[in-house]
Amino acid sequence: MLNISAARRRKRTTPGLDIAPLIDMVFILLIFFLVNTSFVKETGIEVSRPTASTATVENRTTILIAIDPNNQIFMEQRQIDMRTVRAHVERALAENPEAAVIVVADKASHTGTAIQVMDSCRMAGAVNVSLAASLPQGS
Repeated sequence: MLNISAARRRKRTTPGLDIAPLIDMVFILLIFFLVNTSFVKETGIEVSRPTASTATVENRTTILIAIDPNNQIFMEQRQIDMRTVRAHVERALAENPEAAVIVVADKASHTGTAIQVMDSCRMAGAVNVSLAASLPQGS
């Protein structure tokens, strides 16, 4: 004779929680936050900037180019040659066409180097090219 209640007990399983939709949602949130995060790129060197009483704070996306006291040029924590400044700025502008270029020159660097870098940035298509300065103490 067939025992129906024993067959039902064998088929009965404990209910489980399907976590696949939860994992999908976590990945969607991760992608959302990665896409909407802006990363700050540093120049890679410490520069002693001159002070200016008319200096303003720039809050939008910027491309930073540093010039150290030995007139060496740095961008994205790497030393670059004067001849490649234009190519580097063109590549950065291709990623973000509305970015402003800020040249962070040390007080001891030559003015001619800063002018050449700014000129290369303008030839690369940068519309807004600025020279960085610090606010004087007490402002």
